[in-house]
Amino acid sequence: MHVLQIPAISQPGKSPVNNQENGAVCFEVPSNYEITVQGKKLIGSAQARRKNVVLQHGTFPLRGDLTRITQVLAFTDESARSDAALRLLSHATTTEGFLGTGVSWQEAVDAVIFGFQSELNLDFIREPLSPLEISRAEQLLHEKYTHPSWLERI
Repeated sequence: MHVLQIPAISQPGKSPVNNQENGAVCFEVPSNYEITVQGKKLIGSAQARRKNVVLQHGTFPLRGDLTRITQVLAFTDESARSDAALRLLSHATTTEGFLGTGVSWQEAVDAVIFGFQSELNLDFIREPLSPLEISRAEQLLHEKYTHPSWLERI
């Protein structure tokens, strides 16, 4: 049940909001290899591959109202927004929703680390960032991530 996800590919020309196959809310429909519990999506994940780089990102909601996402997405009307929120709750959950009790950020981090270490037979070594890594992060911050061409793209 703990494997990496390769996201479903949308049909060309369809936005995620209008693509009924994938659902209006990306967290609503589990794709192959995503982590579910009792049929509900628990961890959402996406991956982009360009040249020799892989960007993996995921969402692991510990608690909260999953339907908040529907407040920032485009829908044809409020009824469609409400329907999407109800569908989302029937297909996704939080850790707290499943367990019935809260899980701290550190407990979740420790569980993920333990899972990777035990399943992949490896040990993580915690180290501070190197001066080169800090320098590169600062360079990217100033040259790329604060530039309007990055911030205003879409």
